[in-house]
Amino acid sequence: MTAWPGTAPGVGVDVLRVFCGPDGRHGNALGVVRDGSRVPGERARQELAGRLGFSETVFVDDPERGAVDIYTPGLRLPFAGHPLVGAAWLLDLEILETAAGEVYARYDGEFTWITARPEWAPPRTLRRYASVREVEDLAVPEPGEWLYAWSWIDEAAGRVRARAFPGRDDGIDEDEATGAAALLLTQQLGRALNITQGRGSQLLTAPAPDGTIELGGRVRLESVRDA
Repeated sequence: MTAWPGTAPGVGVDVLRVFCGPDGRHGNALGVVRDGSRVPGERARQELAGRLGFSETVFVDDPERGAVDIYTPGLRLPFAGHPLVGAAWLLDLEILETAAGEVYARYDGEFTWITARPEWAPPRTLRRYASVREVEDLAVPEPGEWLYAWSWIDEAAGRVRARAFPGRDDGIDEDEATGAAALLLTQQLGRALNITQGRGSQLLTAPAPDGTIELGGRVRLESVRDA
């Protein structure tokens, strides 16, 4: 195949689903380029992320240190939740190095967890709705505002229904599972949450006394392909 401009031929991409539901379905698609050295430079990485079209793509710069670089189809991110949960699962590491800081990972049965600081998450509008039905009936809003719409399913149990609309006009009208927004909502509410997002993805969170938050979910390998 013809290589994407700035990309060496034969670059492999692991396609994961992150924050899958209890039945193993759904989850947010993630592309992971294990050998990031084959896509050098921010411009080439941005172009490849745009071509792949996932909400995020991760480039692994050092698999032993866990150094990673994260892109949406239109911009580079210092931190994002679902890419780091997915990369931690794929690389089986305890620490990931990001532009925002070190992210610690652990593994508990079917769940992969990372620990991060909510202030690393990009700004989001967190908007509470009165009912699950209102959240589920929302139409995709016009581009401009990054909206995380949520309502309680069961407040006593910490169960939340959510949908996410990035509003970037980059082809991702709705984000299936959004770890950064889950961190911000957990910080705002000050409690552990069990979030059902999108079509049926599941995200778990747990705040710690030091201000960090654990974020966990299931990860599945969907395919391995050339870029």
